[in-house]
Amino acid sequence: MTDTAHSRIAEIVDLTRRAGDPEREFAILAEGNTSLRTADDRMLVKATGTSMSEAGPESFVEVDLPSYWAAIDEGPEGDDEFVRELFSRATTWGRGRPSVESVLHAVCQRLDGVDAVLHTHPVPVNALLCSDRADLLIEGSLFPDQIVVMGRHPLMVPYIDPGLPLARAVSNALREHIDRHGERPRVIYLRNHGVFALAGSAEEALSITQMTVKCAEVLGAALSIGGPVFLSDAHASRIDTRPDELLRRTMLAGEIG
Repeated sequence: MTDTAHSRIAEIVDLTRRAGDPEREFAILAEGNTSLRTADDRMLVKATGTSMSEAGPESFVEVDLPSYWAAIDEGPEGDDEFVRELFSRATTWGRGRPSVESVLHAVCQRLDGVDAVLHTHPVPVNALLCSDRADLLIEGSLFPDQIVVMGRHPLMVPYIDPGLPLARAVSNALREHIDRHGERPRVIYLRNHGVFALAGSAEEALSITQMTVKCAEVLGAALSIGGPVFLSDAHASRIDTRPDELLRRTMLAGEIG
């Protein structure tokens, strides 16, 4: 284990247990996973089959990111044996097996400004992701705090088999998203699956996930009484750039105070 991993193991355990708290209903059983960068070329990620609510240091492994990135860029399509070999070769610390979704964590950890990634399956979010109204989650912004915490442009990806196929699809979608909007998303919605929060800190990842749940609840309620009314582009842009809101975004990320 790197020195940085040793210093961050308590942080990822805390994030994982808080996100896995049964009262939050973000994930049950062995659902969901977390990752934190431990160096330019490594990350801690939850091992497969472990419960978020009961996570401990033994629930995580440290992996070599360049090995993952090379597999995503150059590896075969959907080869289960190749993925098993990758997990064995790339694991630098820990006794568990990296989650299959660790490949998608590696894609997210490749982006500038991403230090923490939280993947969960909150019921209100998945209710929409498993419906024919899922695209409303990315159609617009409903209220100011949504923009402050989640940004204006979440990314939606259709259902794809987890592992290398999903990681490659998300990698391509992220490139197109950044070209279109000039910045990375803070939220990736996976149809019929769940949500990834991409953050600069563990605290921000938890805040983003909490806000995706509120957005889903508000959107679901709006649909039940007629339909959502989104903020105008002008109002949304103003909220996204106001100095006081930028300060609040920083504070919610746990970067000051």
